Amino acid sequence: MSVNKRHNNDSPEHLAYLNKIKQKEIAVRVSQIAILLAFLALWELAASLKWIDSFITSQPTRIWNTIRNLYQTGELYRHVFVTLYETIIGFTLGTITGTAIAIVLWWSDFAAKVADPYLVVLNSLPKVALGPIIIVWMGAGTASIVTMALLVSVIVTVIGVLNGFLDVSPDKIKLLKTFGATKRQILTKVVLPASIPTIISALKINVGMSWVGVIVGEFLVSKAGLGYLAVYGGQVFQLDLVMTSVIIMLVAAALMYQGVAWLEKRYMKGRR
Repeated sequence: MSVNKRHNNDSPEHLAYLNKIKQKEIAVRVSQIAILLAFLALWELAASLKWIDSFITSQPTRIWNTIRNLYQTGELYRHVFVTLYETIIGFTLGTITGTAIAIVLWWSDFAAKVADPYLVVLNSLPKVALGPIIIVWMGAGTASIVTMALLVSVIVTVIGVLNGFLDVSPDKIKLLKTFGATKRQILTKVVLPASIPTIISALKINVGMSWVGVIVGEFLVSKAGLGYLAVYGGQVFQLDLVMTSVIIMLVAAALMYQGVAWLEKRYMKGRR
């Protein structure tokens, strides 16, 4: 049996299929890099030839010089570290809290029905409107920023994870109930394992939501961070600083997203 399985896995058709998938992945990655390089080159050219106003839009070389200056003064690490720290804390708390609330709502149908309209209202509420209240409540500091990130991400997590729990096959749950399984056993043996892809999807969404919450919080109250850097650049009309902050945010958010995507890939590979 094992010899036949090994033979099937090493067959020319299987190897050709794997090679085709690998080539497609390489082609996608090369295309992504090519588009990015072409965009940067066009941006630089347009600014150099005065097709666009580089004072407003900046340009790649000026952004690079700004990053180098921030690095030389030591400000780059400080601002990036502050924002990353706040984002990771908000991201982690939002995911854990949202998943825990989703488990409670799955456990109790009564609680889920009571909470449903409140979840809809809270999800549609612009969290920025709560900024002044959060500042008064939590103080003008990191706690306010993390709270903003938590509020932005937690409701989305609750809704997404709870829907994943409810989409688990009812037949599997009925089968376990038939054998006398408790609700805790159903949760740990069926619902949670089946919902891991949903939780990973929630993680992907939370990456962006946490960044939004942190940057909004830094806009409102902060003495350091990428959001503060962008606000300060706008106040003193150093728009190169604003664009530099935006670019660093994009890179950092993309790296966090890729980290979650890597976890998803590892999980899917383990299931095979």
